[in-house]
Amino acid sequence: MTSTTADLAAITGIDVPTGLFIGGEWTKGRSGGLIGVTDPATGEIIAEVADGTAEDALDAVGAAHAALPGWAATPPRERGECLRRAWALMMERSEAIARLMVLENGKALPDARGEATYSAEFFRWYAEEAVRLEGALMTAPSGANRILVQRQPVGVSVLITPWNFPAAMATRKIGPALAAGCTVVLKPAKETPLTALVVADILREAGVPDGVVNVVTTSSASRFSGAVLGDPRVRKLSFTGSTEVGRVLLKAAADQVINCSMELGGNAPFLIFEDADIKAALDGAFVAKMRNGGEACTAANRFYVHEAVADEFTSAFAARLAALKVGPGLEEGTELGPLVNEDTRSKVASLVDEAVAAGSKVVTGGAVPDRPGYFYEPTVLDHVPSGAGILHEEIFGPVAPIVRFTDEADAVRWANDTEYGLVSYVYTSDLRRSLRVAEALEAGMIGINRGVVSDPAAPFGGVKQSGLGREGGHDGLLEFTETKYIAVEW
Repeated sequence: MTSTTADLAAITGIDVPTGLFIGGEWTKGRSGGLIGVTDPATGEIIAEVADGTAEDALDAVGAAHAALPGWAATPPRERGECLRRAWALMMERSEAIARLMVLENGKALPDARGEATYSAEFFRWYAEEAVRLEGALMTAPSGANRILVQRQPVGVSVLITPWNFPAAMATRKIGPALAAGCTVVLKPAKETPLTALVVADILREAGVPDGVVNVVTTSSASRFSGAVLGDPRVRKLSFTGSTEVGRVLLKAAADQVINCSMELGGNAPFLIFEDADIKAALDGAFVAKMRNGGEACTAANRFYVHEAVADEFTSAFAARLAALKVGPGLEEGTELGPLVNEDTRSKVASLVDEAVAAGSKVVTGGAVPDRPGYFYEPTVLDHVPSGAGILHEEIFGPVAPIVRFTDEADAVRWANDTEYGLVSYVYTSDLRRSLRVAEALEAGMIGINRGVVSDPAAPFGGVKQSGLGREGGHDGLLEFTETKYIAVEW
């Protein structure tokens, strides 16, 4: 069964574009091909969007390049006002955007509502940051001249976003790019293109000039990236996705020496010490693990729990997960929706099965429910052996593997035993310990007695193979600039 855009409008309350957005115009693309968008709760196609070609991608680059001089010269306050209006429009339509995300992504409606407001906030934050692109002026140590430093827009920026946060990952990149004076070509994930197209339409309505924001949907990510990363007019790549794909894109970007920001995979450890407030740790663990159904790079992937409190924490956490209402995201009371597709569910199921075969104990869940859609039971595994693959791969699902420890040094060493380094969580009532452990953990972000670290005003990013650069905060704005030094004397 294929729904129409009219059906989407009836469910969401807004018109949902389905074409490519290039140079301020909606187009079917050169091939006229289509991509089906599937509802993960049913497996049915709910819409079809244009399938962009390499030529369409280059058309979008051309439109962005043509619009760049005018947008870069636009006063910062005017650029900021466009973003502020976009924030207001997104807030007005937050419920519609949330419902659309549920349909194409599968997440439960409460999660989608949270993302809708969070994603809009990037436009408000960068509306304010647009006027704060500071430079520097100083006298050279020799006294011979002045050193003048400017921050200028890096240029045409290619933005590639994943399916797990279809609104937030788009606004987190578009916001700072536009604030800095860059023009963009956005390629959303083929699983969740509809939300990105709605965001583009909102920016158009907010007064962003033609060509400043372009969106190309495509069934072939490699076709798109091969075309745009080989074009010398492209000067920036901002990618969110897997480390595996990030490595490929970095290699492709090297030929043109393109400025790259990479927000890649995670394998977040969640450490609970014997002196932790267990109720607070349970609340934090629930948010860190189950936000977006576990389909988040910041999701707690491994739980290291001190032996003294492991039984209490494990039984209470399992009870909380077992009580979740699982179902379609728009169904009343649903707390956990389906995973995004069959491949993702199969990976989650395989990791759990392997962990159980290696000796892990299933406390709750651990199976695929007998129902349509890509669902997986919320799961807690205890006594997970150190060699289990589930501790070394990003799960991206509602599964919590628990490892017990008695020594702080062991917990830190095990937490750091990964190629990733995005975020870590620490629960303890000892301030000295919390800061000592936070300093020792190899991660770009640390949550101390908090299960959420993401904030539009904070620098988001990882170390090791979790990425390069930062998104959010003032750092996110600087990622879309080049530093120019001018030597002058007077």
